[in-house]
Order: sequence, then structure tokens, then C-alpha cells
Amino acid sequence: MREDEFSRKTNEIVERVSEYYVGSEELVRKILGSGLSNGNVLFEDFPGLGKTLLAKIFARSIGAEFTRVQFTPDLLPADITGTKVLRNGRFVIEKGPIFTNVLLADEINRSPPKTQAALLEAMEERQVTIEGETFSLPSPFFVLATQNPVEQEGTYPLPEAQIDRFLIRLIPGYPESTDDEIEILYRRIKWKRDDPTSDVVPAVSLAEFSRMQEAVENVYVDPKILKYIAELVRKTRDHEMVELGASPRGGLALLKMSRAMALMDGRGYVIPDDVKGVAYECLAHRIILKLEYEIEGIRAEEVVRDALNSVEVPKGDWV
Repeated sequence: MREDEFSRKTNEIVERVSEYYVGSEELVRKILGSGLSNGNVLFEDFPGLGKTLLAKIFARSIGAEFTRVQFTPDLLPADITGTKVLRNGRFVIEKGPIFTNVLLADEINRSPPKTQAALLEAMEERQVTIEGETFSLPSPFFVLATQNPVEQEGTYPLPEAQIDRFLIRLIPGYPESTDDEIEILYRRIKWKRDDPTSDVVPAVSLAEFSRMQEAVENVYVDPKILKYIAELVRKTRDHEMVELGASPRGGLALLKMSRAMALMDGRGYVIPDDVKGVAYECLAHRIILKLEYEIEGIRAEEVVRDALNSVEVPKGDWV
């Protein structure tokens, strides 16, 4: 797929989502970049900001099958993956809601670790094991998960192994202006219902989206850019405030997202700005601060900022 055709199609997807979702276009682009990288997204923000609506509209705009699972304390792993049931005198596999293209794990930290762990194999290997039998998931497959960072009562913190499997973490935030707030109200009057996703016409087919994912894998990355990514990741481990820095999977996330963002901009090669533009989303959630700094209210984003400021930006001809 040519760079200009790829860029045109991604713009059409972003525009289609923006017809129904009032919010940052850059946020939508990063969700799309993660999807093109076949990566999982963790939305971390307050309730009522349209995260679920955004996930449904995005899935619809790329022609994907969408399933939402509300995570609750009594949710069992089999409720997600599936189980064997007795039917007509014999046991057969009844697949769970995870067999979809886009799975929305709503309030993922409301379920205990055993249930959260049911997603680990799916998020990394795109397969699930039911009663000792392994099944491949549909392609493409990725998880969009939400969690409330403030309300902790009745929640179970996500284990680090699971957090690390999210390609990026996004914080949508409140509407940027009063005009945006008014636009949300106008659109509710226009739709005459809370959920307009049934009206969304896909901007691309799922087959086209799969071809776009393949195109991302052909984006050129100069060795200097690879070194830059590696140095940024390693810098997060050397920081004085850090107990545990970003894993090598963080470097892979930077690589995947920077390639996707480059191609979305119509380039078949990565430049340093592509890496810097997604560094916070790819690395911050992978960093564990020392307890004394957490108590002071310091955020992991400050470590990423220091890494970006201290690592020399490479210069060269990136084509």
C-alpha cells in the first residue's frame, strides 16, 4: 500500500470517528496507531468521559466486530474465554466474548487477578486456552480496557505483567473547551439517543484494515533511530526516582507506534519526532516509582520527560 493511500485511509477513519466523538483528534490518531500496530490500549481516566463510546465508534469505523465485557468482582475467567458445556450428550466448547476483533474490557480493575489473568494469553499471543485446548483468536484482535484511577474501593490493581501488555496508556481528559461541551449536548439532541454507533458507516473494511497493519511492518527505521529508542528506554531504568524502569517491551511499543504514526503522516520512514510523539503513552505506565516519590505525588511521566530531555536526538537522513 502506497504511503499517500495509507495516509488518506487513516484520515478517513479519524474523520469518521470525529463525526461522533467530541474530543482530541490526536487521541483518536493514537488509538488508531495502536490498532494498526495490533496493540492493546489502556484508558485511564474518570467515568463519563466517553471512553466506551469512543471504543465502539472506533471498532465500527474499521469494520471490526466489537464486544464489551463489564468487569465485576464476580466475573469468572470462563465468562471471558469460554468453557465446555454438555450439549446433546457430549461436551462441546462454547466460546466466550473474547472471540471478537475489538474487546472492550470495561473497568478492568473491578475483577480479581484470576479473572484479569484470563486476558494475558490473549493480549500477547492472540490465542486462548479452554480446558487444555488452544484456540486462535480472530485477526485482527486487540483489547481496549478502561479503569478509574481515583476510585479504589472494590478494585484490584492490575498486575505489572498485564500493564506491560498494553501497548499504550491514554488519558482522554475532560473536554478542552466550553464549545466542546456544548457540541456534546447538541449531538445528543441530534441523535435522540445516547449511543449512535449503529449509524456509523465503516470508513474501511476489516480486510483493508488488515492490509494497513501489514503496511506498517514495512516502514523503514534507521539504526540511529533504533539506538535512540533503546537509549530512551534504558534511561527510564537509570533514573534516581525509579524502582523499576520500562521493559524491553516498552522499546518494542515505541518502535511499533512510531512506525504507525510515520505512515499515518504519509512517510515510509521514521523520524525522531515520531518517537518523541508517543514516548509518554508507550513508557509511563511501565515505570514503577520508588515509594517515597509516589507519596510526594510525582508521576512517571516526569521520568519520561527527563529521559527525552537527556538523551541526544539523532540527526541524519532517515529515508
